[in-house]
Parts: sequence; structure tokens; C-alpha cells
Amino acid sequence: MQSTPFLNDGEPVAELRRAVKRFGAVTALAGIDFEVRPGEVVALLGPNGAGKTTAVQLLLGLARPSAGEAWLFGVDPLRAEARVRTGAMLQVSKVPETLKVREHVDLISSYYPRPLPRREVMAAAGLEGIEDRLFGKLSGGQRQRVLFALALCGDPDLLFLDEPTVGLDVEARRTFWTVIEEKARRGRSVLLTTHYLEEADALADRIVMIGRGRVIAEGTPAEIKARVAGRKIRCHTALPLAEVAVLPGVREARREGELTELFTPEAERAVFELLRRDPQLSALEVRGADLEEAFLTLTQSQTREEVAA
Repeated sequence: MQSTPFLNDGEPVAELRRAVKRFGAVTALAGIDFEVRPGEVVALLGPNGAGKTTAVQLLLGLARPSAGEAWLFGVDPLRAEARVRTGAMLQVSKVPETLKVREHVDLISSYYPRPLPRREVMAAAGLEGIEDRLFGKLSGGQRQRVLFALALCGDPDLLFLDEPTVGLDVEARRTFWTVIEEKARRGRSVLLTTHYLEEADALADRIVMIGRGRVIAEGTPAEIKARVAGRKIRCHTALPLAEVAVLPGVREARREGELTELFTPEAERAVFELLRRDPQLSALEVRGADLEEAFLTLTQSQTREEVAA
């Protein structure tokens, strides 16, 4: 990362300290502590309404905390010297539809002291060949790539990406992943919010999971998954879902198309019962709990604890 006079090496590039944000009677963040360190990719995960967007807005200075503190590169997020070191791709982004792609890139680049060359921005975002097309004539996926390009224009030290791959096909999503990984290798920091949990699993050095405005889990993807003792079983079975859900040791069961998925800390026992009750069972697959299972377990646990309280 570029050196700065207002941030010591190793200090967080973005930080919330006991941050509270209220909107009238609604508390979006309830005293959250959160940070992004130099050179790391952090995935901020949580169900809808958990407070992810609010946390990003506080760090960008788009909203002010009701209590607590928000810091960007060690200073107030509204300070110009901090803002020129960030790039952001937000779901609420609105850009003029009557400008061409290259005009958008040139305009945003002009706001930064050391922008990336236009050609490099276009290549990174996969916009080569459509530079002269009007934004309003682009497909949904192409618009997403333009918004990504605008976030890259200033060669930011910290990149905020809010659901960046929504609406993209698999190939385009993988291209995004490659760019993010390259930024991290160059010492840049990335804060990512996403509903694609495999995306967070593949990219993040650290995951911060929030629910109802509070941090409920934090760690590497491996550490988050290790908090869920159990395995996922997938199979094709004629057994009713209600019967599968009450098998010994099964915590949860659901249908995914023609397949049945169940989660259990006692995989061998569950498989034995499945085969005993349905000898025609097929497409059996048993694997360790993934990030999706950890996400569901931890968020549901928080709900149960709050109801019990």
C-alpha cells in the first residue's frame, strides 16, 4: 500500500468502534466493533437487514454513527485524503445513462490524483469493445461491470464491493474474483458484502458475520466452518421430507430440486437410517459442513437465543 502520514503500518485501514446507528426507533447497528486490515479481503456477511449496508455507509462517511466511532485510514471518513484512497461499488449507485462507458471512466478518474490508465480499467472490468456504448443501452451484467470499473478508477488502497457479482454469469464472476485476488496480492484491502457464500469462501482472508446489528462470528472461512460440528448429506430419496427431518441426529432437512439435503453431526447414523428406510436411495453424497451451513446455524442460533431471552 502507499505510505501515508496519518496511518501507521499495520493499523486498520477501516474501523468501527462500538458503532451504533439508529433510524428512528430502529437500531441498525448495536455497538459493533469491526475492522479491515492492510492487504486483506474481508467478507461482511449477514441476512437481509443485518446491518451490512449501514456498516459500509458509516465507513464511507455516507452516514454518521449515532454513537461510537468510524475511521477510514485513521481519520474521519469525510476527510478528502482518506476518500481519494477508496473506491466503492454500491447497490444504490446511480450513474447517468446518457454517457458512454469511456466517458464515465474518464469522469471518475479525473477525481483522483493518480488514476489507473483507462485501458487498464477497461481490461480489469471486462469492458473492452463496449467503450463507446451508452450506459443506458447496456445489459444488467454490463452495467455491473461498469460500476466495478468506476470503483477501480482511482487505484484505491481500499475497495468497497457491495454485492458486486449480482446478475453476472459464472465466467464474469470468476473474472471479478481474479481482479480482487490480484488487488490483495498487491497489498490492497477489499471489503466485500455478498449473498454468494461460495464467493466469500473463495476470496476472503477473514469473515465477519453479523446479525441484527451485532457481530455473531469472526474468523477465517475455515474457522467459521469449524464452529459447526456436522456434515451435509445429499441424496435422491422417495422418503417424505417430514420423515427425513426427524431422523435421529438430523438438525435440518430441505429439498434442493430433486435432491434432499440434510445436516447432522451423526452422518453414519443418518445414512444407515436413510438406507434402511429407502433401499432405492441414490446419488448419495456426504461432505463436511460448508459455509452455507455455518451461516444458517449461526444466524438461527442468534434468533433462538434472542427469543429465549
